Amino acid sequence: MQLETERLLLRDITIDDKQAIFDYRSDVETNKFQSWIPETLEDVESFIQRNNKEFNQPESWYQVLITNRQTKAVIGDIGIHFFGIENLQVELGITLNKNFHGKGFASEALNRVVDFLFNDLKKHRIMTSIDPDNVDSMNLMERIGFRKEGHFVKSLFWKNNWVDDVIYALLQEDWVKNKRFM
Repeated sequence: MQLETERLLLRDITIDDKQAIFDYRSDVETNKFQSWIPETLEDVESFIQRNNKEFNQPESWYQVLITNRQTKAVIGDIGIHFFGIENLQVELGITLNKNFHGKGFASEALNRVVDFLFNDLKKHRIMTSIDPDNVDSMNLMERIGFRKEGHFVKSLFWKNNWVDDVIYALLQEDWVKNKRFM
């Protein structure tokens, strides 16, 4: 898979990306809301090898790398989970290197992926699950047109605790109507 924006190239992850991925994914403080924080390069290698080899497969996660189009610098990654009846729903998750926070890269990358999922793959609904303490992620999702659908109290067992979960989602018909793509 490969998608482009004005500043970004979204592409498949390769084993050659392992050091760059480790550099931003192993930052415990920046990634405190993430479910996966690698401790070694071998953890990243396993992560890359586990990545589904085919895009848009039912009940699978597929990671794409976010890179700078000109410099090729790795900015982060987006996880895309395909699920639901007839594979028409998608869950997204995004991780960005802290050096690239606050520069609009997350919005730009997500807008492109959402546009592709709705317009090219004809998905019905895209959602994301966010820790209610992750205000920046909630603001990001609202900025690109997602609506808050629910706040579930102590509904996830995560890191040995019951935690709240906030769901944001967007329907294909709302995306097209609002023409949210940058």
